[in-house]
Amino acid sequence: MATLFISDLHLCPSRPQTGRLFLDFLAGPARQADGLYILGDLFEYWAGDDDRDDPFNAGICSALRALSEAGIPLFFMAGNRDFLVGEDFARAAGLKLLPDPSVIATGGATTLLMHGDTLCTDDDAYQAFRAEVRAPEWRQAFLSLPLSRRKQRIEALRRESEAEKRVKPLDIMDVNPGAVLRALTFHRCPRLIHGHTHRPARHRLIADGVPSERWVLPDWDATGGYLSCDAAGCSLLDWPTR
Repeated sequence: MATLFISDLHLCPSRPQTGRLFLDFLAGPARQADGLYILGDLFEYWAGDDDRDDPFNAGICSALRALSEAGIPLFFMAGNRDFLVGEDFARAAGLKLLPDPSVIATGGATTLLMHGDTLCTDDDAYQAFRAEVRAPEWRQAFLSLPLSRRKQRIEALRRESEAEKRVKPLDIMDVNPGAVLRALTFHRCPRLIHGHTHRPARHRLIADGVPSERWVLPDWDATGGYLSCDAAGCSLLDWPTR
């Protein structure tokens, strides 16, 4: 059996088709997997674990829990949209939270897992914002606000982010090649799997003299996709299968 990797689903009530695709995926390929890794941005945004009782969020949580109770190990790494996912959600969904980055053994190779946003080092403004909102002090202050206030602030930040992306050069929103090489070399891994950029591909490269590969996971909308890794290697697959 294979280990599966997904990211960038951006689930929310306004995109019901993507939610249905994900539920079908959990009931289909994920049920045959050795494990499922979600590498960030499962949700369009996450305002805090006290929002998990929202009907949409509760449905996703219940489906994940059912997969976990079927014996499939589940792992979650936060993305830039859902970095406020915490232990309460993890317990309810039956999954384990992973730090970014994390190193695992899968598909015959030591593999580095990342969401991918920290590799976009040419985007100075984003990296400064990321450092600010990931600080424990910011997190504590934000989560102390009423849930309705948090959602209002997130919506304002999303509108600001979308406006900025329309004027940013496309190349600074992709990974920096040097950052990729440094990550692979530092962690001594010949394989990197990440999402975030919405540019699914396999990239071959040499890191510190070692033949290596970088797999970029697809985002989900009307269709989705996932990476499947087993002893023979990795493959990017469409979902639903074409």
